Amino acid sequence: MNRKKLLWQLPFLTLLVVGTVLIIRQQQSLPYHQNAGMVFGTTYHITYQCDSDLHQGIRDELQKVDNSLSPFNEKSIITAINQNQDVVPNEMFLDVFDKAMEISRETDGAFDITVAPLVNAWGFGFKNGLQPSRHQVDSLLRLVGYQKVSLVDGKVRKKDQRMMLDCSAIAKGYGSDVVARFLKSRGVRNYMVEIGGEIVSSGVNAQRLPWKIGVTKPTDDSLSEKGEIQSVLNVTDQAMATSGNYRNFYYKGGKKYAHTIDPKTGYPVQHSLLSATVLAKDCATADAYATSFMVLGIEKAKEVLAKHPELMAYFIYSDSTGHNAVWYSPSLKDKVKE
Repeated sequence: MNRKKLLWQLPFLTLLVVGTVLIIRQQQSLPYHQNAGMVFGTTYHITYQCDSDLHQGIRDELQKVDNSLSPFNEKSIITAINQNQDVVPNEMFLDVFDKAMEISRETDGAFDITVAPLVNAWGFGFKNGLQPSRHQVDSLLRLVGYQKVSLVDGKVRKKDQRMMLDCSAIAKGYGSDVVARFLKSRGVRNYMVEIGGEIVSSGVNAQRLPWKIGVTKPTDDSLSEKGEIQSVLNVTDQAMATSGNYRNFYYKGGKKYAHTIDPKTGYPVQHSLLSATVLAKDCATADAYATSFMVLGIEKAKEVLAKHPELMAYFIYSDSTGHNAVWYSPSLKDKVKE
């Protein structure tokens, strides 16, 4: 009986094996497409394996994000909110707003989408060689604070109408997530989406190898022409984002500091962290936490990481001798290639 049963099953097993082999061969024969362009004031590069070019669909998805979150788009949702128009936010805006508020709470305000006025004031100050006065900082602090904005009956309410929202520190990551979801919806399994350095990957590259991404060394290369690599990370089936102002350092006591504004004090942070790379399940989360860690510094960032084992981080900092040093999450060890 067992032999007859086995003989009866053999044709089905053979068909299953042959079908699987054919599917694998078909997938391997599909070409890899490379699309590139500009969005959110930065560049994007997208590589994916598919039987057709999906660039137009990708552009359409990115335009949806721009129409929701770009403060430079006169017709965007966020522009309407900043102008105090009576507007009902769409799903994309609400997704990002909710995640931003969540991460603001988790980082005790280190991440804050209302901090733009302070960032602009200090940015102009650095360019002109003049720092904002204490009075200017105190005045702007009244317009900053994630607790001062909320959703009421599906609409954004601000405690002060002069407050401005800016999702730049999370929008690129969110955009990468949106494109990744679009590719998945079209049956794409192998892809790498990168928008302004924020990355989502899945499967393997054209060489049938896991996706590997370099972490750039913080240098005084103002034009970012050198692009020296500190380490290479295996980011297959991961989202990765890096925060770190490589182009604007200042020196104090022989140490190097990045120009990162603390939303709570209104002043640039003074700690040794130069670059924060975060790996997470989605890129919006990685993007926001990378920004937060640049505000918090290494020790406080480690405290946040201890509460969130789902996150992994790679930090480049200036050590006691003024040289660059590296710390990364123990769970990241197998993904790091020095």
